[in-house]
Amino acid sequence: MSPITWIAIYLTIWWTALFAILPLGVKSYHDMGMDPGIGDPGAPVNPNLKKKFITTTWVSAIVFAVLFVVITFHLVSLPEVRSFH
Repeated sequence: MSPITWIAIYLTIWWTALFAILPLGVKSYHDMGMDPGIGDPGAPVNPNLKKKFITTTWVSAIVFAVLFVVITFHLVSLPEVRSFH
């Protein structure tokens, strides 16, 4: 596969992991018993986005590395995948 394809695969994994990681550990104003002022009471008090982006990056790197090894070394061939349905 070309490097562009690998980059596209990594970015797809990264965005999928981001949406899975974003809700973890979030406390809303309502949960904390705080008044958000004019904002939404369901909004997070501190979303910790930097920490979540870093976590997303290493989780994605691990998933990508496993997928890369499986595809590169032909550990699972397409006929084997098709036989599962």
